[in-house]
Amino acid sequence: MANQISTLAKEIIQLAHDGILINMRFLDVALSKLKMEEREQMGTVCYDGSKLYYDPVFLLRRYQKEPHYMARLYLHVLLHCIFYHSFQTDKLERDYWNLATDIAVENTILEMNLHLTSMPSDTILQNRLAILQKQAGGLTAEKIYRHFRIEPPSGKAVREWNELCHYDEHLYWDRTEELNLSQEEWRKVSERVKADLKSFSKDKNNAQSMEENLKEATREKYDYSDFLRRFMVMGETIQVNDDEFDYIYYTYGLSQYGNMPLVEPLEYKDANKIKDFVIAIDTSASCRGSIVQAFLRKTYQIMQSRENFFQKINVHIVQCDNEIQSDVKITCKEDFDAFMVNGKLRGFGSTDFRPVFEYVEKLQQDGEFENLKGLLYFTDGYGVYPEQMPSYDTAFVFLEEDDRAPAVPPWAIKVVLDTEQLEKADEEVENS
Repeated sequence: MANQISTLAKEIIQLAHDGILINMRFLDVALSKLKMEEREQMGTVCYDGSKLYYDPVFLLRRYQKEPHYMARLYLHVLLHCIFYHSFQTDKLERDYWNLATDIAVENTILEMNLHLTSMPSDTILQNRLAILQKQAGGLTAEKIYRHFRIEPPSGKAVREWNELCHYDEHLYWDRTEELNLSQEEWRKVSERVKADLKSFSKDKNNAQSMEENLKEATREKYDYSDFLRRFMVMGETIQVNDDEFDYIYYTYGLSQYGNMPLVEPLEYKDANKIKDFVIAIDTSASCRGSIVQAFLRKTYQIMQSRENFFQKINVHIVQCDNEIQSDVKITCKEDFDAFMVNGKLRGFGSTDFRPVFEYVEKLQQDGEFENLKGLLYFTDGYGVYPEQMPSYDTAFVFLEEDDRAPAVPPWAIKVVLDTEQLEKADEEVENS
């Protein structure tokens, strides 16, 4: 009897596999990557980064009630894999992340509009998703998660979402070491799926949600601290330069001439540290005050490190919407502390990036900067960019990817920050 149950379960799984492959050829590599392993009396299904563990009795009972269940489950877990959902749990609120990933995956499946994955509750789910999309601004797991962090769902809402979207248990998503082994392999699979989507664009399946989730999963996420090192400038610090000091001649002089060394250690050293710098803040209506403050707190956290900045610095924090609203000059830690306590956000009109660049150019002409290396412009991207490339490095820093915003000029660097970095910085500064 047990063998018959096991055989039937495997046949159901194979049917689901073949149905997905026939309808979505771009998932062929992903389907071959996801392995199945039987576990009796588990009473559910769960995924650990490389295998889907299933209870054959559980699958047969669900299949008996709903013939499309296995294909829906198979595709649900497969999308978790290629969207990296199990690899992004670190420092996240797990309950919200688990729910957000299930919703994002189910939205993608509904958009594909496949008969073999249809379920009786799909109409109800579709209506709920339409409302959530307006609230969250999109239905990728990352956007849904951010929305839940800002506006936590009620206990009733969570239960309803789980009834509609929950198919697999995320029991093993916190096994970081084991998951790291398969993350790089799934990254290659996701890149392949992303490329194959274009090749199979003539297919009738709507792949917009798939593309958005893949784009979110595969985009580079920058650590602001690391990125800031791009803007370091060369300068001298009063420090013994051990790298360029020859101890052989030094000790030889002492031995030959008493206390007279032949060479003395250099008392200065070239170091990569930030000295002249500009931080521009877009204070248009779409850049909320709390987000701007979190960005500045993150910058403040980095600036406190003596390894990154000279003891004497020259940083201008410029606020601008369609015109310059304020410019605060920071020359030391005390200046920045005062700004964080007393500084106010000004403006909140429409956005024009050009006044900041014109203003910085004037400061350069007036001799305000000794060696201006970089300008960071924190913005939502909706504004008028300057046509001319400035003489310093420029980065436009965005909170999230937005394809509708105007393209960043080719001479500028585009950086999309991780919201979690800013929120974490807020907590660290407040607790310090």
